[in-house]
Amino acid sequence: MGRLIAWLQKPANHCEPLTSKDSTALRDTLRPGDVLLVEGKGRISGGIKYLTQSTWSHSALYVGPIAGAATEGEPHVLIEANLDEGVVSAPLSKYLHCRTRICRPVGLSETDCEKVCRYASERIGLGYDFRNVIDLMRYLFPWPVAPRWRRRTIALGSGDASRIICSSLIAQAFDAVRYPILPKITRIESQTARREIAETRHSSLYAPRDFDISPYFMVVKPTLAFGFNYKDMQWADLLQVHTTQATLAPEIEGAIARAA
Repeated sequence: MGRLIAWLQKPANHCEPLTSKDSTALRDTLRPGDVLLVEGKGRISGGIKYLTQSTWSHSALYVGPIAGAATEGEPHVLIEANLDEGVVSAPLSKYLHCRTRICRPVGLSETDCEKVCRYASERIGLGYDFRNVIDLMRYLFPWPVAPRWRRRTIALGSGDASRIICSSLIAQAFDAVRYPILPKITRIESQTARREIAETRHSSLYAPRDFDISPYFMVVKPTLAFGFNYKDMQWADLLQVHTTQATLAPEIEGAIARAA
């Protein structure tokens, strides 16, 4: 099992790190309660991205600096569930080399935000539910028997309360304050009114991409949050023209001097 986990986590390709400007913007934009989606590069990440038809294979909850938790002086600000470690805290620098997306719950009260962060923090130390990942991949796999199985499926995974995956951990934290992600909506009609009743989905059925497509989470882009101005963009073709002009200018001046 240890060798299998190591193989699944081995990067399938290389990812360029963010620039210092981008990483600073990411740090300054995040706030407690935000869900950070990550485009992982491991082999298992590739499978999750393919089956969910999404860029995102991992999710972590931003809770702000955690007292007593730091790596080389950098405070831990994320809580996540990893394949080899289970539920742990982590510094933001862990994902500065990856493509990320911030999903922010809209209208979440300060009190409920604290409850969400506390719920996740209290689960540090739980194990990783490897069976939940396998079940989720089978659940999402587009084979003929899947639709019937999906209708019957109420929950996935081992059923062990001491084990959990990344998206399930965050889903449970928001469920604790009744904040919706992708609830099942039932429409009830009567002679006098029409109502929509929300029903909570089991946390084991969630994947990282669900926070991205949820109508109740807002996508926050650090580049735009800090006053993006398209006029400041440096385009390669324009830079080439300016460079050529700068190189030819002395030659033109010399020719003019000789003619005079």
